[in-house]
Amino acid sequence: MTARRSRLAGDAGQAFPIYITAVAALLFLALALFAVGQAGATRNGGQTAADAAALGAAEDFRDQVRKGLLDAIADGASWEDLLTGRGFDPPHDPCDQAQWFAGENDADVVSGGCVPGYLPVSFTVTVKTRKAVGKSVIPGTETKHATAKAKAVVEPRCVLDEPAPLPDPTGDGKGDGGGDGGKDGDGKDGGGKDGGGKGDDGKDDGGKDEKPVIDLVCEGENITIDPERLDLFPDAKDLFSVHLAD
Repeated sequence: MTARRSRLAGDAGQAFPIYITAVAALLFLALALFAVGQAGATRNGGQTAADAAALGAAEDFRDQVRKGLLDAIADGASWEDLLTGRGFDPPHDPCDQAQWFAGENDADVVSGGCVPGYLPVSFTVTVKTRKAVGKSVIPGTETKHATAKAKAVVEPRCVLDEPAPLPDPTGDGKGDGGGDGGKDGDGKDGGGKDGGGKGDDGKDDGGKDEKPVIDLVCEGENITIDPERLDLFPDAKDLFSVHLAD
């Protein structure tokens, strides 16, 4: 009986170190998983900052294109290329907005980390989080920062609605006005003159040239822009879409 009790006590003593080792292993595994969670949270925060920064730069570019388009129409300058956003040189760097939005999300745009692109217009932004992952059982995480990249695209919504071509003239190609001033049946000169450029009283109209309206088709919807009523000019979001690239 005494020997049996001694054997049971010896078995319990041998199992205790194994129990301690198993508990320590499970604790280390839990702390390691916690460190992975910390890293994932930091990475997600960095990606959120990158997305916001890229969208901020693209939206700022879109707003500047709208103003450039508005000014060109008001001044009677060429504006058709601005409708696509290509070839537009913004007065202010849209990447300044990228840094602002990154900062609002506890990150910074890395050096050279805001890159404009074309065909289509886009902005690719790379950011680095301000906060590190933090201390953990994994060495080096206390100084490890997350980096993330995002790309935002600016795409035109509208195209110019070209007017329908005029029908081909019929007959012998001469106008109805008979402006040739030809001879009559007796061989005498009829003395007719073209009625070009004068009104009914024989004087030039002298009226002020009105700028023609601009007809656009924006994703199937017809929009008319009156250069005399630019206070009704469409918003930037109606002219261009901004979205993250897949």
